[in-house]
Amino acid sequence: MSRPAAKGSISPPGLTALQAALAAEQAACYGYGVVGARLAASAAGAGTADADWVAHQLARDQLSALITAAGATPAPAPVAYQLPARVQTSAEARSLAVTLEDGVARAYLALVAVPDRALRALGSRELTAAALRTAAWQHATVAFPGLPASALDLHLHSYAGMS
Repeated sequence: MSRPAAKGSISPPGLTALQAALAAEQAACYGYGVVGARLAASAAGAGTADADWVAHQLARDQLSALITAAGATPAPAPVAYQLPARVQTSAEARSLAVTLEDGVARAYLALVAVPDRALRALGSRELTAAALRTAAWQHATVAFPGLPASALDLHLHSYAGMS
């Protein structure tokens, strides 16, 4: 975090984006518990899953502290989450890790759009971290982390007609 927020110094859109980032980090903490449980201790990625789980816990705690410092109450995490797919194998666990990181990237992308410079910097750093974790899990990158491919297609088609 670049600086602690003074009480009430974060705009309502900034707090909304922080709460969304917190929710994504909470979901990632839960999801990485499943990822780690499905990867054998000796399997490729097991150490990465542990490190990513800790990274998400630290980010969750930092976001909670930032929200509290701004005079708001961090939203509590749900007791459990509905996973997007069944996770029984190592391959499915790696796929879940990619899905979790995509969700975190989307949340931080929203934070990059708020007017507060420090929040934008935080969003940018964490978006980059999520993109790097995604690349490590899927051994590939995407042009714009946090944006679904369908959003890019819309923009490409609208510019294609311009000359």
